[in-house]
Amino acid sequence: MKTKTKLWIGIVAGLLLVVGTLGGVKAAQIGSMINAGKSFVPPPESVASAKVEAVDWAATRAGVATLVALQGVTLSAELPGLVREIGFQSGTFVKRGQVLVKLDTSTEEAQLAAAVAGASLARINLERAMALRQGGSNAQADLDLAEAGSTQADASARSLQATIAKKTIRAPFDGRIAIRQVELGQVLAPGTPIASLQSVSPIHAEFWVPQQGLADLRLRQRARMRVDIFPGSAWDGEVTTINPEVDVATRNVRVRATFENPDGRLKPGMFANVEVVSAEARPVLAVPATAVIYAPYGDSVFVLDEKGDGPAKGPVARQRSVRLGERRGDFVEVVTGLVAGETVVSGGAFKLRNGSAVAVNNALAPDVELAPRPADR
Repeated sequence: MKTKTKLWIGIVAGLLLVVGTLGGVKAAQIGSMINAGKSFVPPPESVASAKVEAVDWAATRAGVATLVALQGVTLSAELPGLVREIGFQSGTFVKRGQVLVKLDTSTEEAQLAAAVAGASLARINLERAMALRQGGSNAQADLDLAEAGSTQADASARSLQATIAKKTIRAPFDGRIAIRQVELGQVLAPGTPIASLQSVSPIHAEFWVPQQGLADLRLRQRARMRVDIFPGSAWDGEVTTINPEVDVATRNVRVRATFENPDGRLKPGMFANVEVVSAEARPVLAVPATAVIYAPYGDSVFVLDEKGDGPAKGPVARQRSVRLGERRGDFVEVVTGLVAGETVVSGGAFKLRNGSAVAVNNALAPDVELAPRPADR
């Protein structure tokens, strides 16, 4: 009995020794991890940087424009008639006065011949009445009747000539004509569209400007235009018309700028972005737009502090609230919050927190331009 008791006591003592040994080892490991955590410094985040630049920007006023032809009209028939001749091809350039469509005028021409003959006879009768009146052989009423008959006959002939002229449709100005909508032998009713004629060199861009911009808007002010379908091109023009009234619903004023379009790439109805550029420049602080952290409660940037305190040996990023102004190209204006010469994080700011250690690497930083142009592919 005593032997079994001693055996159980030995087993329990051994188990306690094993448990104690394991507990001691685990406690030592946990203590080492706690000590290592206290001295652990997170690795710095790799970021790109940029200087806060003090530059001069010309004041601009941007707008979304619609292109409008210098002159544009939809040609149509004024009088009914049968199409006898078509003198143009769709999409070609036509000159002012060029015959585009001729309607059948055979009936009017026959009537004109009769009217001309009648007018000739009326003039002869008028001359005879005048000679008789000078000799006192007829009354004044006879002379008045002859004069009226001659005038009426001339008017009838001119009316028929005008009718014949209206049945010959000519180009009212130089321009490019659209797809024709009539065919030979077609009977046209008054007002039937024949084709659209547009004069597109130069071309107008119409857009709206808030009434606050009227103070800086002037005639002959320089304007710059870009269109999405030609991303590598820009057109320079000038403001040619400022509407004399402000729209009462939107409080905007309609503005028209004119641009040269010698190659005809710009078409009426196209969408365009227009900037009206002032001759006066203003000083601004500009940073790359990628440096800004946009948030509903306010925008901010990370400013690099080269004297990072704490365990970090390199620079640290300090978050700072800013108020932004105009955006131009890849840059954005900072109204308040920064001073010229400071360095901000321009790439990788989204992964930072206030006081994060950073490692600056500008090797892969993208180029930033005031007037970027997409590369051709």
